[in-house]
Amino acid sequence: QVQLVESGGGLVQAGGSLRLSCAASGSTFSINAMGWYRQAPGKQRELVAIITTGGNTNYADSVKGRFSISRDSARNTVFLQMNSLNAEDTAVYYCYARKIAREYWGRGTQVTVSS
Repeated sequence: QVQLVESGGGLVQAGGSLRLSCAASGSTFSINAMGWYRQAPGKQRELVAIITTGGNTNYADSVKGRFSISRDSARNTVFLQMNSLNAEDTAVYYCYARKIAREYWGRGTQVTVSS
């Protein structure tokens, strides 16, 4: 099993920044990607950003140029730097980890952007 623990969410004004962190523990070997999804009220969960063990990244169009994903492989930790936040970024952000045959999710951290 893999446990994912998020931190760094909170309330921020529009235009501000937040940095989310997610630490993986447990059976972390063979994780091939980690990233972030988000779910706003009344909407489906959507991909925000993902980074593979090879360092390849993928972003949702809505966050390109504003968000940046990075990782610390030695600590099995992934980060999401979020800049120029707006009200549409308000959501619960979930950490995600992927192995070949399994997916793992954190419990989520709330990000609220006030306009």
